[in-house]
Amino acid sequence: MGLEPRAEAQVRYEFRFPDGRLWEHEVELAPSGGCTDNGPEWARLDFQQCSHCPLTTADARDCPFARALVRPVAVLAHSPSYEEVLVTVYGRGREIRQQTTLQRALGSLLGLLGATSGCPHTRMLRAMAWFHWPFSTSAETLYRSLGTYLLGQHLRRQRGQEADWEMDGLRELYRNLRLVNMGMAGRLRAAAEEDSSLNGLVLLDLLAADTLYSLDSYEGELDGFFAEYFEE
Repeated sequence: MGLEPRAEAQVRYEFRFPDGRLWEHEVELAPSGGCTDNGPEWARLDFQQCSHCPLTTADARDCPFARALVRPVAVLAHSPSYEEVLVTVYGRGREIRQQTTLQRALGSLLGLLGATSGCPHTRMLRAMAWFHWPFSTSAETLYRSLGTYLLGQHLRRQRGQEADWEMDGLRELYRNLRLVNMGMAGRLRAAAEEDSSLNGLVLLDLLAADTLYSLDSYEGELDGFFAEYFEE
């Protein structure tokens, strides 16, 4: 019997600020029809639209990724990125708690929002979103990206479809993702009064850049974790 992903279809982030403020944001992991309300001007599809975006205004009024960021930006745009926050993430029956900067906490949340937003260039990240791991390091992101992609290729092969064992598709995905992050940074500059949301996205892009570099120029970053696989 296959697993039913909708049984664990939400991840909730809880931000506790030093002044006592509490802000929560829940992310729906399953695809949805999206929001039909009009978003702010900076979320319009043709507002600093990504150069490689395949969507047109006939497809959607707003950028899917930008729409996913409207509420976090509205609530958190007045807070500086260096502010310390206690973040608790609830999902898959567990709690993960970390005292960190708002920049790092937002980077984790923005990554999840992007993967589940419906953006054509992030849709392949949804499989990782189902098993979201907050505050990932560069090594963890590389491990999860490689593992998820290769498992996906194995499942394609099981269905009689062609598999990409050379991971060319994964490299292309991360190249596109970096362009998306650049485009979203332009939107957030127009939306955020402080730098927290923008710096969260910059941190996210650094992880994407690091992952792409490791894919293109792998130098054994993960080899130490697989010593048993190299035994004869």
